[in-house]
Amino acid sequence: MHTVRARLLTESPPLASYETGSPGPYAVPYACSAGSRFQGAPAGGRLGMRERRTVQEARRVREFEAFSAGAGGRLLRTATLLTAETAQDNPRARRLLTHALAHTYAYWDRLRGEDPYNHARECLAVRFARGTWYRYGGLPFGRSRARPAGPLAVLSAQQRLVLVLRLHEGVAEEQVAALLGLPPDRIDLIVDRATTLLLHPPRGPAPARVGAKAATS
Repeated sequence: MHTVRARLLTESPPLASYETGSPGPYAVPYACSAGSRFQGAPAGGRLGMRERRTVQEARRVREFEAFSAGAGGRLLRTATLLTAETAQDNPRARRLLTHALAHTYAYWDRLRGEDPYNHARECLAVRFARGTWYRYGGLPFGRSRARPAGPLAVLSAQQRLVLVLRLHEGVAEEQVAALLGLPPDRIDLIVDRATTLLLHPPRGPAPARVGAKAATS
């Protein structure tokens, strides 16, 4: 298991390309990108209700931009592992990330001390597990229609989800079980099977021999 986790974190070339501190296109959902126009309270005097809302919105935008700049790369890497795409071609992962960040921004004022990264990661996992990205080529808890090319392509979607949460993200077994509605022993079994597949991937069918005679009926 430790070997698989090390491979997820260090050995896969597609993962390394996401180590960036740049916010990229995910710094803030487009609906709130105009937050830079908020300059805070007017000089002197008490704030009215409209001004208070403006100041609160400006603070929320600044906080969210700082969060997405620091966590966007890691969340995109996690989403790409889930979809089994490559770092160079990961449209489904980017859609998952856009949804997760937009949901996190909308929920920002209700986090109340909760780690926003945990919330965004849960959004990724739930969105993926519910199969709402089906129309983009994926099947919930099954294998994607298009042949994936990422480091976890040999695994089913369910195996990828559990393995990424447990080993790549370090989420406790009980938390993964509660999130997916599965018993903890089932989570442990999925991890065992997934790690076995990664360490000992199944061999493809043997190539047909040239000139072999067809069997007679």
